Amino acid sequence: MAELTVVGLGPGREGLITEETWDVFRREQPLFLRTCIHPTVKELRSRKIPFSSYDSFYEEAEDFASLYEAIAKDLLARAEKGPLTYAVPGSPFVAERTVVLLRELSKGRDVTLNILPAMSFVEVLCARLALDPVEGLTILDASDVEGFLYRMEGRLPHTLLVTQVYSPHVASDLKLALMDHYGDEARAIYLHSLALPDESVREIPLYELDRQQDIDHLTSLVVYAKSSMQIGRIS
Repeated sequence: MAELTVVGLGPGREGLITEETWDVFRREQPLFLRTCIHPTVKELRSRKIPFSSYDSFYEEAEDFASLYEAIAKDLLARAEKGPLTYAVPGSPFVAERTVVLLRELSKGRDVTLNILPAMSFVEVLCARLALDPVEGLTILDASDVEGFLYRMEGRLPHTLLVTQVYSPHVASDLKLALMDHYGDEARAIYLHSLALPDESVREIPLYELDRQQDIDHLTSLVVYAKSSMQIGRIS
């Protein structure tokens, strides 16, 4: 039977990768990364752990939907030829569409899908903002925010975490969508490089979102229905 193990690279610092995942990396079987653009990849290289990535798929895909589907199908096809490992940024269970597709596409196929737990950037975020997600945390991809808020018909989530704010263009579209519901002067928490040496957690007005100079794939945003949050810090 084919076997595919899915693991997470954690939020960015190699010390936050689980020991179970490091054990998987030491197996003598192919390792595929969704992308090499992640801080912990440097540690994989330093430990001489061989891997391949799907970065070339990003250049060929027309959109993210077709990209993620192509990755999932390729992984399942490869798994039928022998056991392999697939690693994603953060946790396989948090905002990872390829893993959702793997679970769907593997149904009815002769393949064992092992998905291991991992730490995501959400745990780091909760520590920084002294946030208990039980009080109400909604996590959305930046591209899904506008449609979600209109479906809510004026009912704003208690705390909204927006991921994938990876470029000034995406930030600009997100800013406009959020200002329609929260107002131009609403305060938000801008998060960059969580759990890394250059980490930045700062409060900004929404209208300045796309003016930030460090927007990249490690950028997220938090907006609250009420300004009751507190920025904290733990190691």
